Parts: sequence; structure tokens; C-alpha cells
Amino acid sequence: MDTHARVMLRRALLWAAALAVVTLLLVAVIGTGQDAGTIISIFSTRFLGIFIEATPFLLLGTLASGLIDAFVTPDDIARFVPRNKILATIVGSLLGFLFPVCECGVVPVVRRLFTKGLPMSVGVTFLLAAPVINPVVLVSTAVAFGIGPTLIGRVVITIVVAVTVGLIFALGARPQEVLRPQAMAPVMGGSSEIIPLYPRRKSLGVGLKDALRLAGDEFFEMGRYLIIGTLLAATMQTLVSQDVLIALGRGPVVSVLVMQALAFLLSVCSTVDAFLALAFAGTFTTGSVLAFLTFGPMVDIKSTLMFAGVFKGRVVFYLILLPLLLTMWIGIWLNLNITF
Repeated sequence: MDTHARVMLRRALLWAAALAVVTLLLVAVIGTGQDAGTIISIFSTRFLGIFIEATPFLLLGTLASGLIDAFVTPDDIARFVPRNKILATIVGSLLGFLFPVCECGVVPVVRRLFTKGLPMSVGVTFLLAAPVINPVVLVSTAVAFGIGPTLIGRVVITIVVAVTVGLIFALGARPQEVLRPQAMAPVMGGSSEIIPLYPRRKSLGVGLKDALRLAGDEFFEMGRYLIIGTLLAATMQTLVSQDVLIALGRGPVVSVLVMQALAFLLSVCSTVDAFLALAFAGTFTTGSVLAFLTFGPMVDIKSTLMFAGVFKGRVVFYLILLPLLLTMWIGIWLNLNITF
């Protein structure tokens, strides 16, 4: 598919998503009998809440991406990342301490690191782990739940799931099968226009200027996916009654599934989701709360749309399915076997 065809397809998808949102809102107005102004007001409030919450972190991520492009060379990546695949993947789960970004900001950072030659498995692990394994989220979780089983469980489950998925990609896929060309280094088949094959480190002034320019371009590019994801998340929040979901979340199995659905639909930023999860702690099982706190930062509506700018369509499906199944199994096992 040539560039023009891809652009036309993306525009068609944007219009299809907008039409779907409008249609669902009309169905809500007709089906619930509520006043149209009330439905639109609820939708607008939730859309703005999600968008305003996520935008600063997307901006932070694109700034980090620009700085990486300006000052990090492939040689730096080669020196930093271990050559052993297993050890390198484990290192990827801890990169959030170097790049403390949430699920909105991590996507542009990962894409820029891929163009610098970061191994695919390391990038996938970082993508899934960083929204939790970073200082800001760990502190917010400790404030909400204290230093105890929930905080420890969130860290351990996130690392286990992220490393497992990263190793699956390391052993079962090649970069050319996983990444879009614009996210690959030239040696892997990416465009040489993105990054010179043997770049020199830029001076501070030139580097900062180039970093800001690139950050602006990437902010608007990834922002399209954020807007679509936010529209869909706000629509789901408007149409799906949380009371109905809460009523279903009593059993050790169903509660995990319900909390995973909530995490995906609500699309709450990982820096504040611990305080939302705290509201469910009294009525939901601990395993389901941990599933909410681990699956949501890895995959939600807005991040899924942003994945599409880095990974091929089939791969995006696996990036949703694998964390979903792993966090579900762990949450159910905890409910059935551990007493908190």
C-alpha cells in the first residue's frame, strides 16, 4: 500500500470513528429517553476530563522523544542494553525510572527508541511496564493504598506480564513483522530519512531546537490517536452504566473481568488510577483491583489507538490480548488462592 493510500485509509478511519461516536450518542438519546442536552453535557464533561488529564503526559512523552532523537545515538543504545535477550527484556521493564511517562507519553518515546535501534522485545516490555514502573505512579499508589500487598502486587504483576510479553515477541517475531516502517531503524528496513545511519551527536543549541521541532510534529501526529481514543472512551463512559458493572463484580472470576473492562473503558491515566481503584476496594476482590491497576495502564482505548501508529494491525491485537489474558489469569488465581 503506497503512502497516498495509507493517508486516505487513515482519514476514512477518522471519519468512521467520528460517525460511530455520533451514532452511539444518538442511540443513547433515543434509547434512554434522557434529554439530548443532558447526554451531550455528560459526554462533553467526560471527554474533556480524559483529554485534559492525558494531554500533559502526551506532551511530556513527545518532548522526551525529541530529546532522545537529538541526543541519543544508536551507539548509546548498544552500550546500555545487554546482549542477552532475557536480561535485556528485564532491563526494559525498569526503563520507566529513566523515562517516567504514563501510557499516553510512553508510545512516542518507544517509537523514537525503536528508530535508534532499541531491540524490539525491550521496547515492547518498556511500553507495557513504564506506565506503572515509574516513580510518579509508584508514589501515587503508595499514597492511595499504603506500602503493602496492593503496591507490591501491582509492581510484581506488571513486571511479570511485561517481561513475559516481551520474551514472546523476542522469541517469536521479527521487527519487520511487528513494527511499521516509520518506527524502525534503517538497518531493520526503516526510512533513512528518519535517522542518518551514522549520526553524530548534536550540539546543545542545535539539539534543543531540533528536539522541540520534532516534539511538536510528533505531538500533533500522536494527538490524533489520543483524540479518537478519548472520544471512544467518553462515549463508552456515557453509554455504559457503572452501577451495572459494579453489580456484576462480586465473584472471584467475574469481578476480574468486570474490572478489566472498566480499566479499558474508563481510560484513566496511570498517575491517578490508584485513587479510582481505591473506591472499588471495599466491594471488589483484591485480585480484581490488581487486574484494574495492571491491565489498565498497559492497554486502554486511547493507548490502543496510539499503538496503531507504531505497530502493525495484527500486532496491536496481540498487544491487547496477551496482557488481557495474563492479568486475568493472575487476578483469578489470586482470588482463588490468596487471602489478603
